[in-house]
Amino acid sequence: MMDSLPRSASRQLPISIGAISRVSRSSTAIPDVSIIIPARNEESNLGNCLKSLTSQAGVTFEIIVVDDNSTDRTREIAQSYRGVRVICSGPLPPGWTGKNNAVITGAKKARAGWLLFTDADTIHLPGSLARALTEAKREQADLLSYSPEQIVVTFSERSVMPVIFAELAAQYPPHKVRDPKSGIVAANGQYILVRRSAYDSIGGHIAVATDILEDVALARLFRDIGRRVYFRYAADAVRTRMYRNWQQLREGWTKNLALLFPHPKRLAFQSLVVWLVAWSSLGIAIAAVNAHHFALIVFAALWVLLYLKICIAHFSTLNNLLAITFGLPIFAYLLLRSKRAHANGQVWWKNRVYDGAGSKENISIEKPATNAIPTMIRPRLRTEN
Repeated sequence: MMDSLPRSASRQLPISIGAISRVSRSSTAIPDVSIIIPARNEESNLGNCLKSLTSQAGVTFEIIVVDDNSTDRTREIAQSYRGVRVICSGPLPPGWTGKNNAVITGAKKARAGWLLFTDADTIHLPGSLARALTEAKREQADLLSYSPEQIVVTFSERSVMPVIFAELAAQYPPHKVRDPKSGIVAANGQYILVRRSAYDSIGGHIAVATDILEDVALARLFRDIGRRVYFRYAADAVRTRMYRNWQQLREGWTKNLALLFPHPKRLAFQSLVVWLVAWSSLGIAIAAVNAHHFALIVFAALWVLLYLKICIAHFSTLNNLLAITFGLPIFAYLLLRSKRAHANGQVWWKNRVYDGAGSKENISIEKPATNAIPTMIRPRLRTEN
């Protein structure tokens, strides 16, 4: 990837480097795509994201970073990239989530006929923006969403992320999401490309401003009015590292899992049973080999079937083995934690608490150091089987 061109923090240009270098030097030129990045305390991720975006070719674009009241170097980093427009999301309206407030603010400033909403922890492969726009037009999609390749580093990431994404692939099979008759709809908020006219027709993110799982809610609104939703796994376009430690992973999935899966308690129980049965079966198969009771080796097939199920999440063999060994019970724990948090009526995320159990209030406060993610909002969104 090409390095971006740094500039002083005080100087800002209203159009992207792609629009400057490849099409026009006029600030009035309308780009093909407006890229909107909500960013709250993203100093660890934002630089790599902007490097990958400012070097895109084959399409004109503008980049709008919406600083969601960050307390770290997020704004300074964004301002160091030439052509990136940095704006502030301002205070949260009652009931809205911080991310929704940020993307709504960005969309109001966007000028293009296509909008790309992408997270600050994403890295975009060279030429992916132009290819995504071409794909959206070819598939006649009003909303195109990519599921990025997941980068995992720590033990907790490598153990549980394959399990979660395998279950997501089973709950929301991309081919069924693409089928308007299936009744299953989904999107990944890390990468959503929308046709501006269709986005405006459903009310944009304002229509889902109170939803924690705004990506699925947005896709459902598109589907409800007959707009085409196109979703696929896209390691060829974008990658991300969602969480960098156990604390982030636990908080993030506590926020989301009970929203993504309609029966989290049942799924947690099933995951534990499958884990116990798989390892018991493998033990029986190994014992059968040692005792020369080769007919019992068939029990190893249950372990193999579990491995094949995990494989659909597109992780490495080593990560899949870690997931089978440790990930299923961790996944069960996170499901139950998320369910309990929902039942209590609040959700913590990035030092904010959203109080939504029948309330319209949205509170932004520092998270108490002694209080571990206590509760979660009861969502108005319901997913389908």
